[in-house]
Order: sequence, then structure tokens, then C-alpha cells
Amino acid sequence: MHHPGPPRFMAVGETQELAPRDPDPGETYVWSISESPADSSVVLGDEPIEYLTPDEPGTYTVELDAPDGTHELTVRVYPGEKAVSQQPSRAGYSGQSGYSGYSGYSGYSGVPGVSGGQSGSGVGSGIARDIGERGRPRITLTGEQVGDEVVITAHPKTAPGAPEEDLDVEFFVDDRDDLEEYEIDGYEFRAPLAAVEEPVRIHGVAIGYQYSVPDTVSVHPDGGVDLLNEPPEWTDEMSVYELYVRGFVEPEDDESILEAITDRLDDIKDLGLNTLWFTPVLQNDDFDHGYNITDFYSIADDLGGEEDFEKLIEEAHERDMKVLFDLVLNHSAREHEFYQRAVEGDPKYREWYDWQDEENNVPDTYFDWPYIANFNYDNLEVRRHLLDAVEKWAEYVDGFRCDMAWAVPRPFWQEIRALTKSKDSEFLLMDETIPYVADFHNLCFDVHFDAGLYFDLLQIGQGNQPADQIFDSIENRYKIGFPDHAGFLTYIENHDEDRYIEQAGEAAVRAAATASWTVPGIPMIYAGQEIGERQRRGHTHWEYANEELREFYHQLTETWEDIDALKVDADFERVDYESDDDAVTAFARDGEDGRYVVVLNFSGESEVVGLDEEVEAIDQITGENVAAENGVTVEDAVVLPAE
Repeated sequence: MHHPGPPRFMAVGETQELAPRDPDPGETYVWSISESPADSSVVLGDEPIEYLTPDEPGTYTVELDAPDGTHELTVRVYPGEKAVSQQPSRAGYSGQSGYSGYSGYSGYSGVPGVSGGQSGSGVGSGIARDIGERGRPRITLTGEQVGDEVVITAHPKTAPGAPEEDLDVEFFVDDRDDLEEYEIDGYEFRAPLAAVEEPVRIHGVAIGYQYSVPDTVSVHPDGGVDLLNEPPEWTDEMSVYELYVRGFVEPEDDESILEAITDRLDDIKDLGLNTLWFTPVLQNDDFDHGYNITDFYSIADDLGGEEDFEKLIEEAHERDMKVLFDLVLNHSAREHEFYQRAVEGDPKYREWYDWQDEENNVPDTYFDWPYIANFNYDNLEVRRHLLDAVEKWAEYVDGFRCDMAWAVPRPFWQEIRALTKSKDSEFLLMDETIPYVADFHNLCFDVHFDAGLYFDLLQIGQGNQPADQIFDSIENRYKIGFPDHAGFLTYIENHDEDRYIEQAGEAAVRAAATASWTVPGIPMIYAGQEIGERQRRGHTHWEYANEELREFYHQLTETWEDIDALKVDADFERVDYESDDDAVTAFARDGEDGRYVVVLNFSGESEVVGLDEEVEAIDQITGENVAAENGVTVEDAVVLPAE
């Protein structure tokens, strides 16, 4: 079905892409505007992919004439003053990318996340956007059967710390679904079950100072309601281990890299990690990071090929471990056959790429990366090629970690979500959007890189910020508009950043790692982090392991595993504490198994910290008694049961 997807929400002056789903490049697709506000003069062109920039607030109806019929798409447009600032340009918005490529904040590189300009992955340290005092409203939809009706209730919220305001809520029935009879009363949407003959998707938006990221539910004829933006249930217990595939372990003479990794799965599981994220495993141009892909349908020969990859996944699944595939869709390597044909002048493949200087064969790239070329998403053949690759690899793995997600059109990610979730509702989509892009949550991604927390933990560890900055970091997720149900990946290291231990020292590592495993989120360890590895990429020096640090990580992951209050859904709040050092902070987590207080000390010196609530002074990480005369003694981090 070529329908362009769910309703669109935007403001005057913003731009969004219009594209057919599941495209057949040999067919014709024509866009038109059938209804628009009285004073609007917007028209669309005759390309299969168009860009809509509304000029008046109101509701527009856009039509797509496709081979399988005519499809309508509702576009709700709010006044220009409600526009969301700094939307990502490549994601269907014009003029405000919010990405300079030069963060200037990571402290070690003018282009953080790039090794010699060779990597197609990452844009460096994530800095939270300045979204002003008000922030952005949020909305969550819930639903239940009440008698012979189904009732969808909207739960709108102002941003944390923002002035209270009366929020309006608007509901929309998805254009792809049929529901003739329903009522809307304030924050409630009600429909008789007799009118729900097939599943119906309902969208809700909160409107205040700005408009919110929408939320979406699906209503079933039996009265059941699916919350379509909830992360998969298994992510509640998810912990991630990132493997830099070609540097993780040296294979024996008679085995492939993938076979050697398979032999180490028990070690990873014993460390307490249950989800594997592999850096790219597809054919590439021989840079060891693998992000410059030359064939989107084939596992790299130097890793062992498709059979060894299948065996690795099978062995992981036998250990109840999930596997995430690193999905790279923004670009190909310049050594890709299609790019080589483009450079040779093949008119078909010249249309596959964006060009900075077409006359001189200079492709468009981000940050002047020299070995890649950006795809032209206005080309249906490009979309078809990549969608078919997505469909192939989704059959193998449990989810995708999506590289440079901000650089791919957001409607395309929504299409990928629909494709993967239709085959497996528990399939995971995790984005790398740096800085945050809250709009990538609705019907796009389940879990988001928490680059803001990463950056703040680094600044705290280096002594540039007080440890209480952690609270601002967590709060900022919601200030910029993420709903409460959004998932976040919390980490202090990955392959795009220098090792935390190199930048802040071992004492800060222990505090920061504990933070990443005890704030709300899905914790991650980057392979080698647990042994004090100091090299960002390449060979992991297992032979020089810091065994004390490894034992600390083992204790930390065990503590996380044992205490439900440290998991995603448990409450998080500040705790009053007394300390003379601003490298100290404390917070509480409240879960089904009780309340726990976490005290962090980034200073490198032992501190006695006074707490305003009663705790049992037995550190759950080490098992040690940390009681002191005026509080508790904290070397780097403690987790204490509240009494």
C-alpha cells in the first residue's frame, strides 16, 4: 500500500516530506492538495516525492494518486509562533538543522566522533538544545473498554519547570483506517465498539506554547488498546554491550571473527549483559569501523560471511541474548558499485546520490567525510533498495541501532517501523540522533541515545560541572518534548568518543558508570570499558585488563539485575544531602522492591555525605558497611536501601 502514513503535525513555515510508502520505482505517483485553509496558496509539484511548506494554519488534506488508488493524508498545521525550533533538516524540515558538526565541547577533537575523517558514524558529543524557559508540552494516550465503548484518554503535561498553562488536546483518526462514529470531549475520545470493525489508529496532540510530539494508540474490535509508542516489553530488563566487531577479539588461525565473537558470548553474559549491539557487519571498504558500506545485502567476507553471522545470532538467542544490527542508511561508501557507476557518468546512478558539486563529481557528505556519499532520498529506487535490505536483515535480528538517524527522512523511519513491527511487534528501533530529536519518537523509534547525559557525565567527571547537573540532564529529555514512555540508552563510552577513563580518570569512571546504570534508562557498556581499555577503536587489550575495574562492573551489573528499583520504570527523584564538594550528588529510585538511594562522588577523594532520610548503610554494589558518624562514606558510588 502506497499511502504516505500517519497524519502530519507541523506549523506554518515548517517543511515536511511527502513520499509514497512501499514504492514501485517504475510507477507514477502524483500529489495534490484537495482541501486547505481559505487563504492558503500552497501547491505541490509533479514529483513522486514532494515537500509541503504550509502558509496558513488549519487543516490540509493532501491526496496521493498511486497505482493502487487515491490516498488521503491529513496535515494539521498550527500557527507559526508554535513552530518547534531546530528541527533536523534532513528529516523533512527545512533550514534549521541544529547540527553544526563541530560541537566544540568534547574536548579532544574539532570534529568529535571522527577518526581522521574516515568514519561515517556519529556526530560527536550531544549537547541538549536550548529550548527556552517553557519547553514543549507532552502527551500520553491510554485506553480501555468501558461498557460497550472504548475510551481513549489523553494525559497532557507541560514541560518540567515550565509555567503552567491550559493545554488543548486534538484527536485524529488515521486516514488509513475506517471509523465513522465517535465523540471527542476534552481529553477523551469515545467510540462504540460496534463501530470498530477493524483495528483503528487514533492520534493525539497537546497544544500549548508549542505543539507536542503526537502519541498514537490502536483500538481493536474486541476493545483492546495497543500503545503503539511503548518500547518493546523486553526493554524493561535490557542491558547493552556494544562490540566494535573488528577489534573485539583476535580469532584463532582456523576461525573467523564472527566465530571468535561467538566463543566469547558466555563471557559477555557472565558480565551481566543481555543485548548485543554490533558495529556494521556488511561488506565495506576495508576501514575497520565498517560504516562505509559497499553492499547492503551481504555480510562482510573478512568477518566470516552470512553463515557465521546466522550461527552467532543462533548462539546468542540460545543464551537469551538479543542482537541489534547497526543499520546505516544515510550513505554508501564511494567504493560502492553504484557510486562508481555514477562517477563514470551512468545517468541512472547519478540520480542515486546528492551532489555538492556534480560537475566535478563531488558528492554531498556530512562534515566533509571523504569516503562516503549521501544517498538522494528523492529517488524512489534508492528507497526501494534500502527498504528491501531492511526487510532482509530484520528477519535475522531483534532490532536495529540506526546510525545517523537524524540524516534520514523521518517519514522513511516511520515506514521502516511499520515494516518491522508488522512482522514482529517486539522488534526494537533505537536511534542515534545527536542532539535529541523528540519528534523521532512517534511511530519511529522506541529508544534514543542519551547523548545529553553522556556529555553531562563527562563534564562532571572532568570537574567542569557540579554533579547535580545529572538532574538537569534527565529533566531535559522531557523539556524538549519526549513523552514519559520514551526509552533512553545511557552510556559513558561508545566507539565515537574517546574512552571516559582517558578523559576523566578511573575514580570518575566508577561514579559515572554507576550513574549510567542507576538513572532511568537502558544501560550500556562499550566492549573494553569494563577492563579500563584506553583505545577508542581497534584492538581491545584484554591481556592488560584492570581486574579490579572488571570486578566493579560485574558487581554493578549484578546490583542492577537484582534491584527492580534501578530499572526503567521506577520513580526517580532528588534526595537532600550534605556535602562540601559539588562533585557529590544523591538521588532515589522507587520501585516494586522498595526505595534505594544512590550517592555518587566524582571527586576522586573519599567523602562523608549526610543524607536527609534513613538508609541502611550497606552498599548494595560491594556489600560493605559505609556508615559514618555524620552520614555515609562514599569513595565513588554507593547504592543504599532506604529504611
